Amino acid sequence: MANHLDLEEQEQIEQLKHFWNSWGTLITSVLVVVFLGLAGWNGWQYWQKRQATQASALEFAVDEALTAKDAARADLAFSELKDKYSGTAQAAQTALLMAKASVDAGKLDDAKAQLSWVADKGDESFKALARIRLSSVLEQQKSYDEGLKVLEAAMPESYAGLQADRRGDLYVALGKQAEAVAQYQAAYKALDKDLDYRHLVEFKLNALGVAPEAATLVKTTPSEK
Repeated sequence: MANHLDLEEQEQIEQLKHFWNSWGTLITSVLVVVFLGLAGWNGWQYWQKRQATQASALEFAVDEALTAKDAARADLAFSELKDKYSGTAQAAQTALLMAKASVDAGKLDDAKAQLSWVADKGDESFKALARIRLSSVLEQQKSYDEGLKVLEAAMPESYAGLQADRRGDLYVALGKQAEAVAQYQAAYKALDKDLDYRHLVEFKLNALGVAPEAATLVKTTPSEK
């Protein structure tokens, strides 16, 4: 009986040896790739968290400096944020904050540069918001055609109403009333009816002698009358 068991064990060992000789290298390679992938993923996660933490610290430093009206310190912290962490959400958010401060201080060229940076470096949502605000800065600088060009870029659907409203403002500044009305109508239709901003668009349409309801009316063809 013992010999029979010994023979079975010997046979199993031989089968294992044969299996390992056939597949051992492949199994080892797969395991190495899996472990390296896990190590790389963990490393990337750590790097991402570290980037976000350091970027947040600089964002806070900019916010504190702006609150203290220390423009030099804000510029220094923002410059470091852009140089080292340009791909983070914190960098885009801080640039928008800096641009607002620049507009409030009457530094429109600075605001233009800051918003242009976000429009180039941010994600789609930040890019859209930066372009909306940049068009306003360009309007203040009387660069109306440039403002319209900025608004030509594709934006997420959620920004369609604001995009059209800004176009309307620029067309009004250019004295193109028909184009302005068309854009305000598009904005009125795109904006949620519960938004207060929609009432502002309604006011702009009324100022141009157009009832906002006209934006939602469907034109009938002669055959439908």
